[in-house]
Amino acid sequence: MTGLADLTAADLLAGYRERSVSPVEVVAAVLARIEAAEPTLRATYALDPDAAMAAVRVSEQRWLHGAPVGELDGVPVTVKENIATRGTPVPLGSAATDLVPAEHDAPPAARLREAGAVLLGKTTMPDYGMLTSGLSSFHPLSRNPWRVDRTPGGSSAGAAAAAAAGYGPLHIGTDIGGSIRLPAGWCGIVGLKPSFGRVPVFPPYPGRVAGPLTRTVTDAALAMSVLSGPDQRDHMSLPPNDLPWLMLDSDLAGLRIGLLLDAGVGADPEPEVLAAVRAAALAFEAAGAVVEPVDPFLDREMLDGLDRFWRVRFWSEFAAMPPDRLDRVLPYIRRWAEGGAEITATEAYRGFAQIDVMSAAANRASACYDYLLSPVAPMPAPPAELPSPTDDPDRPFEHIGFTVAFNMSGQPALSLNCGYTGDGLPIGLQVVGRRFDDLGVLRVGRAYESLRPPQREWPTTPVR
Repeated sequence: MTGLADLTAADLLAGYRERSVSPVEVVAAVLARIEAAEPTLRATYALDPDAAMAAVRVSEQRWLHGAPVGELDGVPVTVKENIATRGTPVPLGSAATDLVPAEHDAPPAARLREAGAVLLGKTTMPDYGMLTSGLSSFHPLSRNPWRVDRTPGGSSAGAAAAAAAGYGPLHIGTDIGGSIRLPAGWCGIVGLKPSFGRVPVFPPYPGRVAGPLTRTVTDAALAMSVLSGPDQRDHMSLPPNDLPWLMLDSDLAGLRIGLLLDAGVGADPEPEVLAAVRAAALAFEAAGAVVEPVDPFLDREMLDGLDRFWRVRFWSEFAAMPPDRLDRVLPYIRRWAEGGAEITATEAYRGFAQIDVMSAAANRASACYDYLLSPVAPMPAPPAELPSPTDDPDRPFEHIGFTVAFNMSGQPALSLNCGYTGDGLPIGLQVVGRRFDDLGVLRVGRAYESLRPPQREWPTTPVR
C-alpha cells in the first residue's frame, strides 16, 4: 500500500504549497501506519499522537494562510531517543538510567521545531548506543521491516526501521562509529553522517554527530538545511555555513573515486556485499568517473585501541553506579565494559591516542581522491536477537571497519542502498568525502540514485 505516509518530505512540502495535500491528513496517515506496524517493529519511544495532531492542525492553518513558519512546516519527524526533547526522559536505551524529564530540546530537536516540523515522538536505541542492534534493556526489541527476524542495526535502530517502514519521511539519528550508516545500510535507506561539527549536538563528544535517515538523498539534504543551523551549546561545532543544500545536480564525469573493499581489520565482506559494491563502482565508471582500488588503512591496534578506551570510559561510569542500577544494564554491555576494569592508565591513554592515528590514516587514504566508495558493513543484517554480528563482547567491533575511521577523521559519509542479497536483504554502499564536503557527498549520492538498478518496493507488511 502506497499513500500519504510514503511521500517524501520534498513531495509533502510541494503538496502543502499547492494545497493538494493536507498536513493533518498526512500526520494522521503516518500515525495509522505506526499503529499498524509497531506491535511488530517496536521502533518508537514516547510516541505522542495527541501532541502531533495538535501541532499539525496549527501547521495546516499556517499553510492555508500562506505563512509557513519554516522549511519543514507540517512535515512529520522523529528523533533518536538520546537526542533530548523537553519534558521527555532520556533513558539512553538502558534500564539503568534514571528517568528524568529533559529540561530543554537538544540542538537537532530545537532546529526541527523552529522549522515547523511535527515531532511524532522518539525512536529506540540499544544500551548507551554501544550496539549495532535493536536490543535494549529498556526498549522492546526493535526489528527490521524487510525481515523482522533480522536486526535493523544500531545504534539508530528505531530511526532506520521507521524510515524503511514509512513512519514519515524524516528521522534523525546519531553516529559515533557507524550508528547512522550501519542501520541505514541494513534497512535499505539513506543515512548521512555529516562532517564532525556540521550539526551541533549537546553534549558534544569527539566523533559523535547527528544526521538524517531518510528514503531519498533529497530528503537528507532538506533535513541538513535545518539541522546545520548554529547552536552555541556545542563548542566543537563548525562555524555557520549557509550551504546550498538543495542544489544536488552533479556530473560524475572526471571524478577520481577510490574503491575500498578491504577495511584492513574485522570481518571480511561477504561475497554478495562485494558483488553489489563492485557493481556500484562499475556504474560510476560508466558515468565517467575514474575508479581505482584503495589499500586498507585500518589495523588491529587502531580498532582495539579504540575498544580499550571506550571500555574504560564506560566502566568509569558503571563503577560509580549503585549495584541495583548496574544489574539493570544489558548483560552484554556490562560484560564488555567490565573489560575496562583491568586496563591500566597507560593502556587507556594509548587507546585514546588511536583516535588521532585513525584520523590521520583515513585522511591520508582519502587525500588523492574526490570520494571513496566502500561497503557500509561486511555482512547483511544479522538476526534480530543478536547484540552484535559476532555475539562476542570480547570482539565487539568486527563489523565497523568500514565506518568508524571516518568518525574519528571527521569526514562526511553517506550510506545508500546498492542492491539486495539473494534472500532480499538490503546492501549498503558508503560514499565518503573529504572533510567538510557534506554537500559533495550528497550530490554524488543523488547521482548514484539515478544510476543504480531499480529499487524494490518498500516493505509494507512486516513478515518473518
